[in-house]
Amino acid sequence: MCRKKRRKRQKRYRMCTGKCSKCIGIALLPLAVCAIVSNLLLYFPNGEVLEPRRITDLVWFFHGILGAGILVFLPAFMILGAGEAKCCANRCGMVLSLVFAVLGAVGGLYCVIISSLGLISGPLCDIGDEVYIYPFRNDSLADNYLFNQTTWSICKKPENIILWNIVLFSLLLAIGMAEAILCLIQVVNSLIGFIRGLRERKTDIAGM
Repeated sequence: MCRKKRRKRQKRYRMCTGKCSKCIGIALLPLAVCAIVSNLLLYFPNGEVLEPRRITDLVWFFHGILGAGILVFLPAFMILGAGEAKCCANRCGMVLSLVFAVLGAVGGLYCVIISSLGLISGPLCDIGDEVYIYPFRNDSLADNYLFNQTTWSICKKPENIILWNIVLFSLLLAIGMAEAILCLIQVVNSLIGFIRGLRERKTDIAGM
């Protein structure tokens, strides 16, 4: 009787960790897609095609494509696989999902760091006569262009480049933070699932 109750409880725990993994995996997939699209849009400010040398340098760090995109796609699929709450395979899946969740968290944090730098330092733009510089890169935090919209007029081309960068870098910052949080939750969830799996195995062996 006690063994039957214990097995029911074990099954319930596996279902909880499995459902949590599945929800996280499903949430990560659209976030990764949005990150890749947002990063790609940064290469075409205001929908214009520019020479590579006239595109903001931080865009070339691929923080949305690689960091919040590819490095999160892999954990998302692995976490979804771990969400299939099935006995031994699930315990193995939990270990793998833990490793990949750490990778996803690193990718999300990488996106957060580069996006923050992109927001603070501002875009590369033409200030007139085809002179492309970073007009806000040496600003102090207190005098940053983000808090002083009157300085935006210094950028002549591409049109709306500052607003374009702010919106997309802010979006990537939010996506990276959400991904990092979800992946860290999955790390905890995987640890709980793995530890419970070990305890179940020991209990089953002791009860034989």
